[in-house]
Amino acid sequence: MILGLSIESFTWLHVALSLVGIATGLVALVGMLRSATPGLATHVFLATTAATTITGFLFPITAFTPALGVGVISLLLLVAAYAAFYGLRLGGASRWVYVATAIAALYLNCFVLVVQAFQKIPALAALAPTQSEAPFVAALGLLLVAFLWFGWRATRSFHPVGLVPA
Repeated sequence: MILGLSIESFTWLHVALSLVGIATGLVALVGMLRSATPGLATHVFLATTAATTITGFLFPITAFTPALGVGVISLLLLVAAYAAFYGLRLGGASRWVYVATAIAALYLNCFVLVVQAFQKIPALAALAPTQSEAPFVAALGLLLVAFLWFGWRATRSFHPVGLVPA
């Protein structure tokens, strides 16, 4: 049991937090690309992505795994994103720090989603049973290229009005 939940229930909670984080993160990314003042989706994205990362560390750990490495990196990115967004209110260089770290954290959540999809969805697992086959590598490569492109665009275009104190 974890936090009073069975492993199965806790796993469902972790997955639900992750999916909400991805969905709201994509909405927040669109907002960055449009230079919109961050709204509710941004706050939900940051909260659920942090919750996803933290709950990932609560599963039983017997050895250091790639999943733990992703979690550590995500946690570091989120600390920087929180500091830039809530602490520095996107003033000065913290604007691009926020964009880069928030999008990188979203990428890691999407990366895990693709990996999990290839492990859990039978049709995808059949295409890449060892996760070293071309469809798996192509999916992760396309995901990386897309996030690099959108991250670059968002860094250039995100100049919201109204968040930095006057």
